[in-house]
Amino acid sequence: MPKWLDDAVFYEIYPQSFKDANGDGIGDFDGIIEKLDYIKELGCNAIWMNPCFDSPFRDAGYDVRDYKKTAKRYGSNEDLVRLFNEVHKRQMHILLDLVPGHTSEEHAWFQESRKAEKNEFSDRYIWTDNWFHSPEGLNYVAGESDRDGVYVLNFFKCQPALNYGFLKPERPWQKGIDSPEALATREALKDIMRFWLDLGCDGFRVDMADSLVKKDDEKKSGTAMIWQDIRRMLDESYPEAALVSEWNRPYLAIPAGFHMDFCLDWKGNCYNLLMRDLEDGKNNSFFHKESSRSVLDFFDEYLDSYEKIKEIGHYCLITGNHDTIRAAYYLENRELKLAYAFLFTMPGNPFLYYGDEIGMRYLSLTSKEGGYTRTGSRTPMQWDHTRNLGFSSADQDALYLPVDASEDAPTVEVQMQDPDSLWNVVKEILAIRRQQAALQENANLELVYAKRDERTFAYRRGNLLMVCNPSGKEAVIEEAVLKEPEKLFEIGTASYQDGRYVMGAQSFGIWAKKMR
Repeated sequence: MPKWLDDAVFYEIYPQSFKDANGDGIGDFDGIIEKLDYIKELGCNAIWMNPCFDSPFRDAGYDVRDYKKTAKRYGSNEDLVRLFNEVHKRQMHILLDLVPGHTSEEHAWFQESRKAEKNEFSDRYIWTDNWFHSPEGLNYVAGESDRDGVYVLNFFKCQPALNYGFLKPERPWQKGIDSPEALATREALKDIMRFWLDLGCDGFRVDMADSLVKKDDEKKSGTAMIWQDIRRMLDESYPEAALVSEWNRPYLAIPAGFHMDFCLDWKGNCYNLLMRDLEDGKNNSFFHKESSRSVLDFFDEYLDSYEKIKEIGHYCLITGNHDTIRAAYYLENRELKLAYAFLFTMPGNPFLYYGDEIGMRYLSLTSKEGGYTRTGSRTPMQWDHTRNLGFSSADQDALYLPVDASEDAPTVEVQMQDPDSLWNVVKEILAIRRQQAALQENANLELVYAKRDERTFAYRRGNLLMVCNPSGKEAVIEEAVLKEPEKLFEIGTASYQDGRYVMGAQSFGIWAKKMR
């Protein structure tokens, strides 16, 4: 495990929407550099940046046309290296977004692979041996190439699947995991990773990390074998490089070679129930004041995964990301404060999506670059109330996406000046996380109070006790007691009285003392 992950708090940047430095309406590397001090002041010491490579942008950069070249809209390779250097000057780290399972159909590899004549890239992607043979159980495209065959897709139509082999090949066109063709793809991926690590990036967030080997078993044993091989390369040559997987199966991802895995927003899963549980128009998200949920609806699933990997990797919670509806769509300001206090005091490395620290809203927008319903969570960062909320000096019609036009659109400038703002609560909690060794350990979570018919709950992390009451009524806990506790932080009113924790409506408290 890279040592720097012990206290890493990540800030996710969607580069086209974060800060436009050159006035063309699209965010860029120089804009990110301008705001590095802001990110560090907030309390984040690591960055995950969404894809920044050359792309036709049919899927917002997740359709890569050239893995070793940055997209012109953001700047040059040299500009990205300068970003790496500026990050490191501030004792911060940065992860690039790696897309290993597919490329753009405009990638040079695919343009060669689709040719009728045999060449070194013919088997870099997955093709059947005849235009009439469809790959059962896999999405594919037919009729668009000179080559006699159809090719497999990894997700969108614009994303042909790279060939890492099949777990159990059944037809002549299906290559094995250790076939020369599959090994060539694997080595090409390693080469891309080495290229950017040598230039100064600190690791990768891996898109669709479980999608490499086709017809894999439920344990993804074929895909795991590939990542274990890659991890051996990293451990030998880049031991401080970090890997976080988009998998949401930490008991598979961590043994496969990842240091971290995300707890993702999947409909009805434990994370979804915390902040985004909307069914038939009724908001039953746990942190919604009127919810009927117990926190056990979250912990029953979460702990099952966490306990399996707590000694070997991190299971990471997010405020949101570029694929999720912003939490402010479901929760009010006080509810967001409680939710973030919880997320930032849990094990693993927290990931804060840009703008969530000020409660940026989800906007209903027409799809942009394959964003569809996700587009409304990718709008420009709201810095102040100058032109375009401080994102860009460009004309409005040149902006990547429109800014929030509401008169009360939240901005960093306003919230920094308000001691009770969401921004200041986030900053204070992250400062506590940085100061308290117990919050930097990973294997010390204990749920000490939670009941099916109660909303209030408490959990320990080493010498710290966190108590939360998300309901609109006062609650009292007479268990989970520290001896002579010192209160470090509170939202609302949270007090210790004669061995009891008295929690006001919608409150959160952190206490420290040696456990009894």
